[in-house]
Parts: sequence; structure tokens; C-alpha cells
Amino acid sequence: MKIHEYQARQLLRDAGIPVTTGRMIQSPAEAAPAAREAIAKGASLVVVKAQVHAGGRGKAGFVKLVNDPDAAVKAAAWMLSNRMISPQTPAEGLEVRRLLVAEAVDIAREFYVAVTLDRARRTNTLIASAEGGVEIEQVAHERPEAIIKQAIDPLSGLQPFQARAIGLKLGLRGRPLAQAADVMRRLVSLTIEKDAALAEINPLVLTPPDQAHPEGRIVAVDAKFSFDDNALFRHPDLEAMFDPSEENTAELRAHEFGLSYVALDGNIGCLVNGAGLAMATMDIIKLHGGEPANFLDVGGSADEEAVAQAFRIILADDRVKGVLVNIFGGIMQCDRIARAIVGAAKSVGFRVPLVVRLEGTNVDQAKLILEGARADIPTMQTASDLADAAERIVKAVR
Repeated sequence: MKIHEYQARQLLRDAGIPVTTGRMIQSPAEAAPAAREAIAKGASLVVVKAQVHAGGRGKAGFVKLVNDPDAAVKAAAWMLSNRMISPQTPAEGLEVRRLLVAEAVDIAREFYVAVTLDRARRTNTLIASAEGGVEIEQVAHERPEAIIKQAIDPLSGLQPFQARAIGLKLGLRGRPLAQAADVMRRLVSLTIEKDAALAEINPLVLTPPDQAHPEGRIVAVDAKFSFDDNALFRHPDLEAMFDPSEENTAELRAHEFGLSYVALDGNIGCLVNGAGLAMATMDIIKLHGGEPANFLDVGGSADEEAVAQAFRIILADDRVKGVLVNIFGGIMQCDRIARAIVGAAKSVGFRVPLVVRLEGTNVDQAKLILEGARADIPTMQTASDLADAAERIVKAVR
């Protein structure tokens, strides 16, 4: 589960990490008082930022610096009436429903700090870089030596000497070094406490020296969090932050029926049991020149209604020009899938080619059910194996 920046900033603030002041708004009328509030606290500039679950906001024009309340209102009105399009959004862009109006700070240096799971090490890892404020993936690709990694002991956490060593590698000294080390340790503790899969501050900035802070100060300007869905039952406060408007409606509907569904960009719908088999099915579709429209794992315990709902979700996608069903019956019995196919044909209708490959528990009964329903499913073909199924559906779609 992802959350918005304004929510992530609140988590940081509650954890004792210094964050710029700001307020979430949902209408242009709220922008002026939010900007006045930031200016009253000493900000010379105010930033208006779209709150969407996608990056590239700045380049897309959805992060704007303004110097008065009227300009904040204009920026808010434009963002709330236009869809944001960036390399991380669908082609049609994303509707912007929420904005963050916050104080802008002068920046002397920008850093990247994050905590995420390193599956190779099987432990959380702190990632830091002096190349903050830009896409860290690009930095990692072009200049991997600029990325600092520190594995975190699951029992003792990030030790003070480790945090200071990372700060020194980032080029920090004096009080800013101590502040940055404290931020890193607090971020690690917050990640563990909240079962976060990713906790990212980008950028973590060092401000220029001023009278109040002769060496500058460390402050978090932007943050991103994602959480382990399997651990959310322990965190009702995080569940309350969920924004369904930022999620794919088909994925939300699938979740209600215990289905694992991820929408993709292809035109061949997939209904499979087991995540590994689903991945293999998508691979073999691509091997034969096709493009999968989704990942869909019905699991081993789905009932006929859940399977029928899976078909409805797949067929509701206008891009789907054919459906491949690939079931290896173990816990999931093949006859259950066959009855669900027949039920879906009657209630939803198959207007596109359907290729079915069944193998395993009760496969003979399943084949009899499908054979008896051919009149109701004229677009259906049965396949002898997975390669045959992939070849048939790709040919049918073409």
C-alpha cells in the first residue's frame, strides 16, 4: 500500500524527523490560507505540489513555486483541473484530487536516504546518496559508485557509528552530520515499526547557513512510503490512509474476492492458479509474440463465484482481445474452473477467443463439462499443453 506525500511527511514528523511545514488541500479556495500560513511562519516562497502516486511531478509541471497567496490559488486551480502525465503515469495521465501547500526552503545540498528490503541479504538496507533530488534509479544506473548501502542488523538496528560513517561519506560535517545521522536512525526505526516495504526521503536537504543555524540545518522536503499489505492488520492508522481513488478499480475489485490481479498493457487476458504458473504463462505468451493484459492468480481456494468474478474483471478491460485459462489442478480442482467458465459464459458472455488448458485434479470431469457447453461458448478452444495454448491464443488474437 502506498500513501501520499503529505501523509508520509506526517509520519516523519511524528517520528521526530524535521519536516517543512505544510497543509493538504482539495480546492483552490483552500490554497490562499495555506499559503498565508506558510508565509506567516517565515517562508519567502511556497511550493504547491500535486498529491498522486506517481513520480515526475516537477517535470510534468505539477510542482510550482509561488510567492503570494493569489499565485498559490492559480497554481492549485490549474493542477486540480488538469491530468498529470509523466513517464510514471498511464498515457491518459492521473486526475489530481489533492495538493500539498508547504513552505519552500533554500537548499545548499540535496541528499537521498531510504530504507528498503534487500532480498539478496534478507535484511533491511539503508541506501544513501549525495545525488538527491533526482531519480535515484538513473543515478544507480549511470553512477553506481554514488550509491551508499548499509545492511541493517535485524536485532540491533542501525548503529550510531554506522549512521555517522554514512554521513561522512555524504560529505557532511559538524552539526549537520549529527542531524543527518539522527534522521537515518529514526527512519530505520520508523520503517521497522510500521512494517514499511520502502521508506524514502528525497530530497533530504541541507539549508544554507543563517543566523539561527550557522552551519545550516537538515530537513526532509519530500517523502515516499509503501507498506507490506500482509502487515496492515497491525496498523489501523496506516489502513486509514489508504486512498482507493489512486488504485486501479479492477485491482480493488479483485482484492475483494481474494484474487491477485495486476493490470498490464497487452491484449491477452490471463486466468491462472499460482503466481509462478501465472508468470510462466505470461512469459510463454510473449515467447509466441503476444502481450499479456494482466497478471491474475486465482489461488487454490477460490470458489466458483470468485473465478466468475475473475472472468468479469478480465473481460471488462476493452483492450482484451482474447483470454487464456491455464489451470494446473492441485488444490484448485479443474472441474470448478470448468463450471466457472460455463457460468461466466452465461452471465457475462465470451465475445473474444477463449483458449483453455486444464491439467490435474478432476481434469476428465472438467473436459466433459466444457465439451457439453461448446454451444454456449462458440469462441472456446481447448489446448493440449501450455505451449499449444499460447500458440492458439496468440494466433486467435491476431
